[in-house]
Amino acid sequence: MPGLEFYSKTETAPPSNSRSESRPEAREDLNDGPSRPGVYYNARLDPKNYLEGPLSVNAATRLRQMLARPGIVVAPGICDGISARCAIEAGFDCMYQRYTFCRGLKFLLAYTDLRFSGAATTASRLGQPDLAIATLNDFVGAAQMVCSINPSIPVIADADTGFGGPVNVARTVRQYISAGVAGMHIEDQVQTKRCGHLMGKQVVSREEFLTRIRAAVIARDSIPGGSDFVIIGRTDSAQVLGMEEAITRLKLAADAGADVCFIEGVKTAELLQSTVAALAPKPVLVNVISGGLTPSFTYHEAEKLGAKIIIFSLVSCVAMVHSVRAAMQSLKKTGTDFTSAKGMDPKSFFEVMGLNEVIELDAKAGGSAFNVV
Repeated sequence: MPGLEFYSKTETAPPSNSRSESRPEAREDLNDGPSRPGVYYNARLDPKNYLEGPLSVNAATRLRQMLARPGIVVAPGICDGISARCAIEAGFDCMYQRYTFCRGLKFLLAYTDLRFSGAATTASRLGQPDLAIATLNDFVGAAQMVCSINPSIPVIADADTGFGGPVNVARTVRQYISAGVAGMHIEDQVQTKRCGHLMGKQVVSREEFLTRIRAAVIARDSIPGGSDFVIIGRTDSAQVLGMEEAITRLKLAADAGADVCFIEGVKTAELLQSTVAALAPKPVLVNVISGGLTPSFTYHEAEKLGAKIIIFSLVSCVAMVHSVRAAMQSLKKTGTDFTSAKGMDPKSFFEVMGLNEVIELDAKAGGSAFNVV
């Protein structure tokens, strides 16, 4: 078991208050094997193994193939089955599920994405803001539903802080893998966390953050038969301790086995570009939220700056708030939903939700329940 073997000999990370002890800027190519003591390496998961061949029907394997090959991975945020169906219909080949939502201090609504957004899940399932209110069961339940729609499309899910200590982090990984999630990000905020684009964040020590990453890697590597599940290390320390500390934490997370690095709240294009260079060869994820701390990069701009994954965490949730608000106000004013329906009858709505797939399956099985719909 490579994860367990590695962590039995891991060196202690430098103290979190020692910013001057950052890792050297010149980094060896971790894809060429374990060239430094204490650096995680799993030959089976080497990116070189994912460069050739058709895209896998296994979502986690497919995500690794997408990370290893040219092009940026674009993952719109989803919050429920409707937003997931709309993302698939639009042609996106990766989704982000997030569990909470925020847009500055004026809005304490929750958002969702295809990355599976924590803010989105908290908002759509609980009607609550992204303030560590949702539990692991809320996240897993939402992930199971989204992943079941098309099991081959990778879903990246928000895992907040892992929902507890190392044992809880390991349980989170196992449940996400069981739900069909392709990858997850885990962060260094304290347990009573908040949306990364709100002020007043607090982060744990470097050592506690690395413990979370190690626990996730060990759990993934302990899956019988092996798992391609992608582990993303996220730091929220840039706004708390500065960019130097944030980059140092992500370098340490990469050494501990994180497959992707996620720095929350990168405020300029120059900072994103320098972050990508400092963390190379590890892929970097950038999170774009309109009105948030990070500029509203297009995915073309982010790709030119070197980012490998871009997530638009609140794209579905914010649009949903605007649309549903308008529909409710129209109904209140006119007494009918005719205008907001825009000509979409029930059958047309259900077709977006997969009606034709159900009819086709029933007919192939010899059924006749849907001969007339």
